[in-house]
Amino acid sequence: MSGVRILVVQPSRSDPPGPLGEWLRGAGAELDVVLPVEQDLPSLDSYDALVVLGGEMGAYDDIDFPWLADVRRMLSGAVAQQLPVLAICLGAQLLAAATGGQVRPIRKGPEVGTLLVAKRDVAAEDPLLGPLPLTPDVVQFHNDEFSLPPSAQLLASSPKCDNQAFRLGECAYGLQFHIETTPEVVLEWARTSPDMADAARPGQLDADHLAEFHEDLADTWQPVAERFVRIVGTPPEERKASRFLPLA
Repeated sequence: MSGVRILVVQPSRSDPPGPLGEWLRGAGAELDVVLPVEQDLPSLDSYDALVVLGGEMGAYDDIDFPWLADVRRMLSGAVAQQLPVLAICLGAQLLAAATGGQVRPIRKGPEVGTLLVAKRDVAAEDPLLGPLPLTPDVVQFHNDEFSLPPSAQLLASSPKCDNQAFRLGECAYGLQFHIETTPEVVLEWARTSPDMADAARPGQLDADHLAEFHEDLADTWQPVAERFVRIVGTPPEERKASRFLPLA
């Protein structure tokens, strides 16, 4: 879908757009990637959608990362404008915090590894996540969890964190888990955060396992990225009407 411009906010060099960026470009989107630690955030006026990725900082670590407040404001503005949003891990926490939810440490300890999430029944009607398997593969690597904003629709859960995926309005999505990683990225996270890596089950952070797992991850999530681009390219007045229709 040519002509679709997406702003990608990358909070940390440790979590680049990776395969997700390739999938979005392959679906016809033009991406502008901005690292707020190094660059000012642009206005959303010239963009059709917003993607916010993960990072090692917490959602409220404004003292050390003052630009986090700007990202929260940007997410709140995107939701108010009904601009399509895809927010991942820290991005999902920032989206929740910006729209009335709260972020806190996971009560059951870190959620780390190559795991599954379970779609809620209502997700079957969702244009982005509806076609997913009932328990899609995901990468987890986080210490914090979020409560849902008041108007959010819960779309997926896991045994350790009830709130794994949600939608605000017609087209703003928060995913607590990762779909954008490569084996190399996850191995680097494990190297730099050994205490968190210890929370994974034995073998889940081995290089061979991660390589095989990411092949399955691509099969599952590349179509989701392609559907997101189609949602972005759908006129706002038609998105609600298309909600129960396959966007294939």
